Amino acid sequence: MGCRLKVFLTEEEKQTLEELRKAKDIPQRTKDRAQVLLLNARGLKNEEIAKGLNWAISTVRQTLHRWKKSGLAGLWDAPGRGGKPRYSESDLIYLENCLAHEAKAYNSKELAEKLASERQVNLSADRLRRVLKKRQRKVVNVAMQLQKQNN
Repeated sequence: MGCRLKVFLTEEEKQTLEELRKAKDIPQRTKDRAQVLLLNARGLKNEEIAKGLNWAISTVRQTLHRWKKSGLAGLWDAPGRGGKPRYSESDLIYLENCLAHEAKAYNSKELAEKLASERQVNLSADRLRRVLKKRQRKVVNVAMQLQKQNN
């Protein structure tokens, strides 16, 4: 069995970690990592921390090693996590132009086929419908905000 990894925090680091833990716009995983560091600095064992957070002990150790290696930056997830979008902004603009300038009314299946044949972008009709609907909501929200500012 290896020796226990213990972090020693300055008062400034403790304060920063407490603020991170309570912040509303910080990802939950980052908050949990800050909590792990604070608990470790208070003297709790890795097993106790893991049990309290319902984590594996290896995850607690990994968090402590990330802190030792990268400091505060190690609390956030690395960029590039998750799936990459299969479409670009220009693809959506292309579809919007097609809808605005062509007399034909498209359904989502036809739009998906058009995108696949003309832009080599493969999206299911359902996914394309959700993307366009979300995009439309953003446009409406921005328009409402601009209208409020003008009034």
